[in-house]
Amino acid sequence: MSVLWTSAEIESATLGRATRPFTVSGISLDSRKLKEGDLYVAVKGDRRDGHDFVRAALDAKAGGVLVSRPVEGLPAGSPLVVAASSYRALEDLARAARARSDGNFIAVTGSVGKTTTKEMLKLAFGALGPTHVSGASYNNHWGVPLSVAAMPRDAGYGVFEIGMNHFGEIRPLVQLVRPHVALVTAIAPAHLEFFGTCEAIADAKSEIFEGIVAGGTAVVPADSPYCERLLARARQQHVTRVLRFGGAEDCDARLLSYEEADGGSRLKAEILGKPVDARIGAPGLHLAANALGALACVAAVNGDVLNAAAALKAFTALAGRGARFSAGGVEVIDESYNANPSSMEAAFHLLAKAPGRRVAVLGDMLELGANGKALHAGLAAGLQSAAQLVFLCGPLMKALWEALPPHNRTAYAANSAELAPMVTAALKPGDTVLVKGSNGSRMSAVIEALKTRGA
Repeated sequence: MSVLWTSAEIESATLGRATRPFTVSGISLDSRKLKEGDLYVAVKGDRRDGHDFVRAALDAKAGGVLVSRPVEGLPAGSPLVVAASSYRALEDLARAARARSDGNFIAVTGSVGKTTTKEMLKLAFGALGPTHVSGASYNNHWGVPLSVAAMPRDAGYGVFEIGMNHFGEIRPLVQLVRPHVALVTAIAPAHLEFFGTCEAIADAKSEIFEGIVAGGTAVVPADSPYCERLLARARQQHVTRVLRFGGAEDCDARLLSYEEADGGSRLKAEILGKPVDARIGAPGLHLAANALGALACVAAVNGDVLNAAAALKAFTALAGRGARFSAGGVEVIDESYNANPSSMEAAFHLLAKAPGRRVAVLGDMLELGANGKALHAGLAAGLQSAAQLVFLCGPLMKALWEALPPHNRTAYAANSAELAPMVTAALKPGDTVLVKGSNGSRMSAVIEALKTRGA
């Protein structure tokens, strides 16, 4: 295993004090998930204090532990660094990792498609050289510094997802990344409860431009109604290079054609004037847009766009974000991780093309604010054309239930746990089932019920 940090380097970055020399090969905030040789950072969260799990981390063969207070009962000679604040120390390590790296840094944000695009960037840049990518959805005030601090010394590319649901949350995170390229995937009515308008969401997302290094590039979605606003925010930050991706003729990364086949899709594009033919291992026009954004990022750092595009054939939809599986003769589209009106409509388009009876199982879209019920009811037209059977749950989905004509209503329940057995009882071999809702609506309960049914 390569050395990520030595204890002396950790001391220098954090102004902490090491109990003895040691080296680590990775970083973890979770004693249950750390790998042998990792640095365990004991941070205090809202519900738990990581210092309570230091012994568990050492038992799991952590290479070292970063703490901010004494921990009793540890074996003599335990490899520790004691810092004034373990969270500040994690940020310090992120800054040190950024400072020592000669690689290209790419940051990704947006209302939808962040994690999917990050995984596409992982494949695209991975075809060009050693690439480090944020794990899972590590896009918040814990995940971003953790991901940057874990950047290997020899990585040529670093890809970091940055999320938010309030103003000002992206600003400090992008200063840790200081990207050469900052990509905004899309602006959609997510988190409206906290912002009120999509213009405000665009402004919050545009905070990502504040961290772009001199001479760096902003990549923005040309087909978005908020494109000009994003461009204006980039200019305010004196970003000198902007690439636009989409279907318009003047796009720097332009989609020329798109077709679906064999469970995936094929697109033809033009990236900075270069013809590109790419295959993606999952269907969906929204995925083609994400791929365009990813290839624009490759072009922005003068990478080999053709090799990057060829690597996208290995992409498959992620669990909870479009992954598909069979369960007892039923094809399931798992979109259970997140939902907003924009992503719902994209999912309906996929379902409408599916074989067999088309079944939609939907839970509440959360954080939509005062217009939440109206936004749910507004899905009715798209849903009617996509699904033959409709199962809904949650108080907000009640508005959609009432907006549907009676022949489109199959079953409604208060929550996903009550809805799941209704769904499994109604299905027949050959059906295609879309399961979608915000993570807080717990539509994963329906997914688990379908897997149990299949088993």
